[in-house]
Amino acid sequence: MPTELRPDVPLALGRKQHRMLSEAIERWLVIGFIDKDTAARLAGSIAVAPFDWQRTARYAFVVAISCIIIAVGALLADKALIALLVRIFAAPAIAKCAFFAVVCAAVFRYGLYLRARYPARIYSNEAVLLLGVLAAAAAIYFLGVALDTGTRHYSILFLIAAILYALLGLWFPSRLVWVFALFALGSWMGAETGYLSGYGAYFLGMSYPLRFVLFGAVLAFAGMALERRGPAEVDLASASSPMRRLAYLAPQTKVVGLLYVFIALWIMSIFGNYGDMALWHRVRQYELFHWSVLFGIAAAAAVWYGLKRDDGVLRGFGLVFLGINLYTRFFEYFWDSLHKAVFFALLAASLWYLGRKAETIWHLGEPKRRAPA
Repeated sequence: MPTELRPDVPLALGRKQHRMLSEAIERWLVIGFIDKDTAARLAGSIAVAPFDWQRTARYAFVVAISCIIIAVGALLADKALIALLVRIFAAPAIAKCAFFAVVCAAVFRYGLYLRARYPARIYSNEAVLLLGVLAAAAAIYFLGVALDTGTRHYSILFLIAAILYALLGLWFPSRLVWVFALFALGSWMGAETGYLSGYGAYFLGMSYPLRFVLFGAVLAFAGMALERRGPAEVDLASASSPMRRLAYLAPQTKVVGLLYVFIALWIMSIFGNYGDMALWHRVRQYELFHWSVLFGIAAAAAVWYGLKRDDGVLRGFGLVFLGINLYTRFFEYFWDSLHKAVFFALLAASLWYLGRKAETIWHLGEPKRRAPA
């Protein structure tokens, strides 16, 4: 019998998860849902993990990637190495593109080997794939340099990157590479609409933020639709169906889409659909209030739908950006009209009230605690 299924071995949990389950068992006992013997058996079946190795692994690989970037920067600061690199990079752009393409292929091939051999090593495998993503970006950049004709149509490079990352993200499948594909796709959309409009402020009457609202909404709805079609977790070794792999990548699609939508709406609540700063400076702030209302409606709708569908991501996005909207309006309308002491006193009072309400919600449903004698 596997160790995790043995009844004599308690399930090791993080401190937060252990506290939540312990409080749930205590509540069930208080309301009579379970008896004392059952509560004791349930409490004995869980234990606090002595160390959070999963989080440690995640942070360690983030720091490792950062150290690699710092090491490259330190190498570039060395004069002798700079001279060597100048000689190396004096090669034609197409040769440098081919070099990084070979590096990219080798790194992804090695990542595929690690994924097959050590499937449990999630973070180390993803860290290797990140290096492959960076090598692919370098190869695409030098391809653009080699093929540059002076048309400034560089959006095609973002499209190549998006297609390449999307195919690799589906093939592995890798959520990290898929996120890079979605950001590259967003970069392509912005650059391509800019190119088609002659790099003006508007495309079909839409400023850049408004375009990203629509683009992000498409991604977010696609992610939610894919989540409803299938489970978010699949057997990566046997997930041959593209739809199953898309369902596995659906949460990241939804999150990136929501980021595009809410950040763009926040910018629009400040600048409206104005792409010309000179025009924006002549507009009174109350004339942009309808964008703030739209931003608030979108955030409230995300909270409502998140509560209805028990979707913590939507709920969290809605609550965070609803707060950002309210505090942005507070700074807009009262920064100049109020004495700074009154302004910060009101800001402190509102944050204190918010903290008290959050604390009340946090303790909602917990058993009553007796005051110390």
